Amino acid sequence: MDYDALRNRMVDEQLIPRGISNKRVLETFRKVERHKFVPQDLEGNAYEDHPLPIAGGQTISQPYMVALMTQCLDLKGHEKIMEIGTGSGYQAAILANLAKEVYSVERLKELAKSAESALKDTGYANVKIKLDDGTLGWEECAPYDGIIVTAAAPKTPDAYIKQLKIGGKLVIPIGPMFSQVLTVVEKKADASSVSEVCGCVFVPLVGKDGWKK
Repeated sequence: MDYDALRNRMVDEQLIPRGISNKRVLETFRKVERHKFVPQDLEGNAYEDHPLPIAGGQTISQPYMVALMTQCLDLKGHEKIMEIGTGSGYQAAILANLAKEVYSVERLKELAKSAESALKDTGYANVKIKLDDGTLGWEECAPYDGIIVTAAAPKTPDAYIKQLKIGGKLVIPIGPMFSQVLTVVEKKADASSVSEVCGCVFVPLVGKDGWKK
C-alpha cells in the first residue's frame, strides 16, 4: 500500500479544504506515519476521514480534528507541551515534530506501553510518557507553553491553568458526555481569554477532576 500517497491525499482532501493552513502543521501531517499508530488490522484505514478504535475502548481521533487542535496551539518549535491522553501516540508524534519537548499523560497502562513503543520505533525521542491521572497534569515538569487534551472534560481542570505559562494556550473539548465544544483558553496575567472553535465528540476525560469511571 502506498502510504505516502495516502498521507498526501489526506492533507490535500481532508485538511486543506477545511481550513488547516499552518504550513508547519501541513508538512508534519504529510510526514508522520499514522498507520504505525493504529492496530495492525486497521493500517489500511489509517488515513481515512474518521476516528479509529484502539485498545482500552479509546480512539485515535479523526485526522482533521488532530490537525485542528494542533493548529490552535500555533507552535513555533521551541515550546514545551503537555498532552493529556497519550492514546495511540499519534498526536504526541505530531507535537514532537512541532515543539521541543512533549510530556504526555495516559491513565491506561496498555496504551501508555503501546504508544511508547510506537514512538520509539518511529524515532521520536523528545516525548516522555507518564502513567497517571491526566486530570492532575504533570506538575513536576510544569510550566508548559501549551496543553492539549485529547479527551472531553465537563469543565477545565484547575491543574491545567496552574501548569500553563502566562501567554500559553490550552486546547480542550469541554461539555457533557456525548457532545462538546473544542475550546481554546489563553492564560494571561490578569485573567484568561476563552474562545470556542467548533462542536466535537471525544471519549471522556476520566479522573479526579474529570468524569468518574
